[in-house]
Order: sequence, then structure tokens, then C-alpha cells
Amino acid sequence: MRIGVLVSRVRAEEKLLFEEMERRGLDFDLIDDREIIFDLQQKPLAQYDLILERCINHSRALYALKVLEEWGIKCVNRYKVADNCGNKLLTTMRLIAEGLPTPQNKLAFTPESALRAIEEMGYPVVLKPAVGSWGRLLSKVNDREAAEAILEHKETLGSYHHSIFYIQEFVKKPGRDIRSFVVGDETICAIYRYSEHWITNTARGGRADNCPITPEINDLSLRAAKAVGGGVVAVDLLESERGMLVNEVNYTMEFRNSIAPTGINIPAKVVDYLIKEAQS
Repeated sequence: MRIGVLVSRVRAEEKLLFEEMERRGLDFDLIDDREIIFDLQQKPLAQYDLILERCINHSRALYALKVLEEWGIKCVNRYKVADNCGNKLLTTMRLIAEGLPTPQNKLAFTPESALRAIEEMGYPVVLKPAVGSWGRLLSKVNDREAAEAILEHKETLGSYHHSIFYIQEFVKKPGRDIRSFVVGDETICAIYRYSEHWITNTARGGRADNCPITPEINDLSLRAAKAVGGGVVAVDLLESERGMLVNEVNYTMEFRNSIAPTGINIPAKVVDYLIKEAQS
């Protein structure tokens, strides 16, 4: 068995995965997405039984996975999963299609229609880029003046990411949210992410504590993972006044801050899944 690991740079997560694969004596190679060249008339990576995608850059991940799968190479995660999870609109649409509870969301294409959508929803709201991670470029909009200023700013920036207005209700959380980790058909663990700030990402300073996996968390996590195509994903859940909501699903998740509080060897679970997929 030979595994390729496609990376942008080697972070703590990749080091942990490499250590686990070395411990098991697996044959694997690091493939740097800054250096790889895809010869579309050839299949230079056909020697691999499976490619584990760990790119930081969503566009690189998406294009690489598309090429690799066209060549018949198994990938974790698959192109469909990366496409669904990497775009918040597509994630939301998949979750809604599968009947999962989500925050209220609206989509608009101009500042004028976005402002109307925001006021229909009621302040505060959250403006998100359709594509993005680590809690970046999120805006909590508390009133009309803030909405007008932010919408004008986004329109002036003029990039693709700022030309689509993805608007979400602001969900009042109890100072935390929940991130669960799904590997294949198992919710392996979950954490509470605590923060005094409304953005709770551990990459932005949120504190992680173990979250017991209740039947509700397990059900929502597995259904959300299945909705986007399965594989190895992290599911973000919000505890709201009307019950638990599925907020987002992440396909190249970070997990360094979740191993100690949960007591779960997440890299080992991921490698178990890779071996199973490569052999199937």
C-alpha cells in the first residue's frame, strides 16, 4: 500500500499523521502543492493507492482532487466533499436538502438586495464570505449604519469572494459552540469551543474542552457528514433557543487542539480510515 499526502505546508496535524503512518510502517510520500505539476496527458501519481488531501488553499485542493479522481485515484476527502464543504452556500443547500436544522440564511448579489435581506432577517446578522475558513472575513452586523458601511466596503473590494452576499442570522450561543469529528461512519469525539468573542474558532483563541457525544450530537454529526459526501470531516454545531443547529462542515479540519481534551487519538482514527479506503 502506498499513500500520497498532498500538502501546502507541514503543520502540526500533518506531522501527527506522518508519525502515525510511520508507526504503522506505511509507505507514504509528501506531495507539496507548491511544486507539483499535473501533466494532464499523463498520470504521474498513478502509483498511489490513495491520496490524502491536506491542502490549506481551497482552490488548489479542489483542482487537484478533480484531476486525481479523473485519473481514477482514490482520494480522502473526495472532490465532491471538498466542493460542498469549501463553499458555505453549497454546504447550507446540502444540509437543508437533507432536512437538517440550520441557522436561517439568505443569499443576495447586490448591496441593495443584501441590505433588504438583512433588514428582513433583523439585526444582528452575520455576513460571511462564501469561501473562507478560520473565522476570517466574518462580520457581525448590529445595525443599518454598520450594514451599509460593510456592504460598501465589500463592493469596493470587488473580488469574487466579496461579490456574493451570504447572510446568516446571529445565533445567541451560551459562550461556546460544538465541533464534532466524523471519520467514516463514526463520530469519534467532540469539543466545546469557548470564547468571550462571538467567533469561537480555536485558531482565533477559542478554548477547547471535551464535549460528551450525546445521541443528538451523534445523529446530527453523522447526517451532516453524509449530506456533504462523507469521509473525514468536522461538523460545527450551535446550541440555540430553538434547539441544536448545524452551522458548517469542514473537510480539511485542524485537530491539534482537540486530542488532549477528548483523549481520542484522532490521527490514528484517520489512518485507520485511510487504510480501509485504500483496501476497499
